[in-house]
Amino acid sequence: MKLDQLSPDHVALRRPETVMRLARMGSFHQSRLSFMRVLLRRLKSENWRFERRAFEIDARGVGHAVYTMHGPARSYSLVAFAQDLAPEQRSDRVIATAWDATFTLFDGLPSAADIARLSRNVPLQEAGRVTARELTVSRANRSVRLFDHVVDCLSRGEQPEAGRVDEVGYLMRTTAVYGSGKLGAADRESICDRPEFAAPFQAEMLTVFLIRGFVLDLVEHLAALRGGDRAVALDPSLRRRIGIGNSTGLGMAPFLLNHPILLNNWIEARETALARIRALPAISPAEAAAFRVMLRRGRRNIDDWHSEHPIQRDKISGLKADLDRLDAHVESGALEGASPWDRLYLWSETALGLEGQELLVALMMEPYGALVDDLPMRMSADESAGFRIDGGMSVARLRDILERDYAWVLGIDWNSPEAQARAWYVSAEKLEPRLGERHLEPVAAYEQPLAPGRDAALLFAALGREASDARVADFLLRHPEHRHILRRVQIAARHPYAEIRDNTVGAEVLPIDLLRAKLSFFGACHFDPRSDRWVRINMFRNAPFPHELAEMEFAGWTYPALPEALS
Repeated sequence: MKLDQLSPDHVALRRPETVMRLARMGSFHQSRLSFMRVLLRRLKSENWRFERRAFEIDARGVGHAVYTMHGPARSYSLVAFAQDLAPEQRSDRVIATAWDATFTLFDGLPSAADIARLSRNVPLQEAGRVTARELTVSRANRSVRLFDHVVDCLSRGEQPEAGRVDEVGYLMRTTAVYGSGKLGAADRESICDRPEFAAPFQAEMLTVFLIRGFVLDLVEHLAALRGGDRAVALDPSLRRRIGIGNSTGLGMAPFLLNHPILLNNWIEARETALARIRALPAISPAEAAAFRVMLRRGRRNIDDWHSEHPIQRDKISGLKADLDRLDAHVESGALEGASPWDRLYLWSETALGLEGQELLVALMMEPYGALVDDLPMRMSADESAGFRIDGGMSVARLRDILERDYAWVLGIDWNSPEAQARAWYVSAEKLEPRLGERHLEPVAAYEQPLAPGRDAALLFAALGREASDARVADFLLRHPEHRHILRRVQIAARHPYAEIRDNTVGAEVLPIDLLRAKLSFFGACHFDPRSDRWVRINMFRNAPFPHELAEMEFAGWTYPALPEALS
């Protein structure tokens, strides 16, 4: 898509230099396009049926369970293995060797032989192996603060305190959900032609959705075994407020840099949705009412968002002030007259901070499923198609692209220590990406190619010594060290949202911005940074459970329902 291309309704998409800044990307919120919501819409619209095929868990919490979703053409089964893990063995690290529960998403209905095979491998995670019949592999640990407390309360016939539940928000948190060939599981290419997996990360989201159901069942099961006739189940409204936690660190941060075409497709879909809505000439009374309701629900969701990190606390405080201004502006008649959504968004660019602007973008989509729900099918990518370098391109053309798409890198003094303060590398001990201090640690020799801004500047400088009519292929024969960045530059020329327009090795970079951008597309909310390098989130909080899909109305389930709607 060209940078000046208009949406079908003639409103220009926001320009990459506006959208692709880390401060803005680190203010993204979940929306109708987020992958959790895409999954549940499909499960409901196609009448997928849930079945608990096995639940063989003893009083110590040890055993296995099988949860199956039956779709129009195929069935998928979560096979869960629960352990009795000592507290000192719990760790969020990738290099951990034991977990409270481990999982795999099986393609079809597992036989007894399949479960026996999986029981010997899935609990071992990296030390085990699965097959192409398995689509994902995952693991999770209990919340030290909440899991045993909820079991104890229910076993005594009492409900846990709602405030304590909301403070944590989950009973288990995943430490990894692997797909795409990890540990021998099915490659993405083998399942991407299935309609249910056409949108990104659908197998992974289905895994987490079923894990949440299993965890809540497990808590109630253990309480019943402990308390007997005294035990009670969780109150349904309280049960729904519990999601699945996740701790995400630097291991996820390089993803957006390593998948530029996929990133482009995610952002382009979001920008297209915004442009379509801004182009609407008027708002019906029903659409205006729906937006007002979602604005109030969005405010309640923000009121439930707590963090101890000073940066996030300030962002939440600013977002609440933004929502006060937005609410007052809407009530003053902002939704009346011609092109109201376009006027409202343009107003937000000067009246609200980045958090408020990006939440408004998400809230504007809520009344318009028919207008935007087709877009997730565009969000996957065959990235191999963009791998080939156009060797026939002239040096003059390449320089023009750099001056247009990478102008921001040409004004940076790359000899300044602050401009190259950091270096990305992979830790041999932790087996995870790390961000080191280039001038304080001996990490430069192990640096990963995750500084496209700096490398584009080096490429531009090298091209200055080349004839304008020289071919890229000839240049690379003499300077192969520029091959990786030259490929990125050509990709960015065809995919305008493929490149982040910020220095990813500068002294001011906040990796949590990368994490939040990706996790918002998953559908996560209540981001809680624990430092500038890792964050805790909650997944599927307030969502229906697998057995409720057919009956429950859950449009906008990510936002908590208003109290009057529950009475």
